Amino acid sequence: MRPLLAKAKPTSGFAHVLHLLLLAILPVVIFVLVRNNFVQLAFSVVVLSKWRMFAVRPRFWAANVRANAVDIIVGLSIVLFIVHSGDTFLLQLMWTVLYGIWLIFIKPASSLLMISAQAFIGQLFGLMALYLAWAAGPLYGLTLLTGLICFLAARHFFDGFNEPYARLLSYVWGYFGASLAWLLGHWLLFYRIVAQPTLLLTTLGYGLAVLYYLDHSERLSKGLRRQFVFIMLAIVLVVLTFSDWGDKVV
Repeated sequence: MRPLLAKAKPTSGFAHVLHLLLLAILPVVIFVLVRNNFVQLAFSVVVLSKWRMFAVRPRFWAANVRANAVDIIVGLSIVLFIVHSGDTFLLQLMWTVLYGIWLIFIKPASSLLMISAQAFIGQLFGLMALYLAWAAGPLYGLTLLTGLICFLAARHFFDGFNEPYARLLSYVWGYFGASLAWLLGHWLLFYRIVAQPTLLLTTLGYGLAVLYYLDHSERLSKGLRRQFVFIMLAIVLVVLTFSDWGDKVV
């Protein structure tokens, strides 16, 4: 389901230019706030930038929050990435530019391919930020938030395809993500800045999403299905087999 206020966005003229200008300013504001150690304010700006979600009747709020959840996840994740970049100006600037690209080019797109990309980026960034910032947090918190991020990303993906079982499939993926986080959280391993649950959920999620996309567009053959399943299982097997199981960073 797309945001209920999507039709109200300007598509041409001065209003459109102003809209793009405001979108371009947002990453710059966040960059300046983080550089000046106003991190909490930067998080608040990301959330407050979505005020239009509540500019409708309260009965639409839940639907609007769900429709904008991936955008919020990406925004909050970018703030965390900038914070954890230390004082490396170029790295912080890179994340700022990526956020601008997300806001101006990726987020407004409505094709099935771009909706799929939005869901993939939302889950990847959300999980990376979660384990980067809260790896030492309580396991139940990691489990709950991992499941929530997976659910919201899956719901964004399936709603774009008007999948009749979108809610059920999203709950299944969210439950799987939470279960994997709970299991691997006892031996939480990192590959540089990417946690093992993030790597596995990204691999499996990407593979399953591609299979669904190809099947939806009637381009999925038996041979292609076998190839994707084999690749996914091979990557998972390699990761699990060659991991040094223990409470350490790899």
